[in-house]
Amino acid sequence: MVNLSSKKRVLAGIAAMAGLAAVALPAQAAQAHGGVGPAEPPQVKATTTTKATTLASNTNIVKYNRLYKTGAIAASKCAEVNVSLRTAAGVQAYDKKLLDCMWRAWAPTLNAAGANYRLKPVLIFYGSRAATNCGVIRYPTSYFCGYGSQAHIYIPTAYISNMWRQSSPTYARAYATNTLAHEYGHHVQYMTGILGASWARQRAASTTTAKLEESRRRELQASCLGSAMLGANKRYYPMSGGLYAQWKWLVEHSGDMKGYPRDHGSFANHGWWSHTGFYATSTKTYAGHCNTFTAASSRVS
Repeated sequence: MVNLSSKKRVLAGIAAMAGLAAVALPAQAAQAHGGVGPAEPPQVKATTTTKATTLASNTNIVKYNRLYKTGAIAASKCAEVNVSLRTAAGVQAYDKKLLDCMWRAWAPTLNAAGANYRLKPVLIFYGSRAATNCGVIRYPTSYFCGYGSQAHIYIPTAYISNMWRQSSPTYARAYATNTLAHEYGHHVQYMTGILGASWARQRAASTTTAKLEESRRRELQASCLGSAMLGANKRYYPMSGGLYAQWKWLVEHSGDMKGYPRDHGSFANHGWWSHTGFYATSTKTYAGHCNTFTAASSRVS
């Protein structure tokens, strides 16, 4: 492991939070801190009864989804690609191989959940700005956009390669790995209906406090799901030694920063859910460990 100085660790923590980035649905989007999403879609006029029924249905989707009853997540058994992340080409090669791992690992679980396990997200690499189906990314951050039958994950190559050169190569690997795992967690939510139902619940919430809590439940679950996949494959990737040590520090220092909206969760809770996904009482990991929607409010603060 390459030790980071105190100054670099602070910067790394900020970078980590920015990497746990925006997610989006058809016709709507959320953004990471400082980002700008598209306008809200036209609101459909509904009766009180219809709203109540819809809210109950969405609550059932997020709390009692078939995803939580699936078996152990499969290990993809693929190794980390041996490539430098110093260049954009290196970042692309690294993430493409990792995406293949995630797609293979999650397919049996999504299939068991009754979801479309054949839809593989498309990686889109960009510099500092990108136009998406869900809005414009105005600063370098990773971003998931689900739009109809399409799923895209946007990766800022220069941001990661700069981290490799200026901070720590091992930390950059941990960051790239964890960020893509988190975004794939949003893809799992998208495929199982959790993402859309959670957004509907957030729009229906009557207070800003409730809306932010819903966002935190959604984001913390994506981190937990991403970590569960990494835990399932930890013997093969491998998530051990310096890479694991940097990953552990990363997930324990990611989340909401002072002065920003409380929409991703505290450092403590982000670390807790990440470890909950990564570890299990046995050597196996389960998506069912990541049901943030039935957790106490204090656990998603």
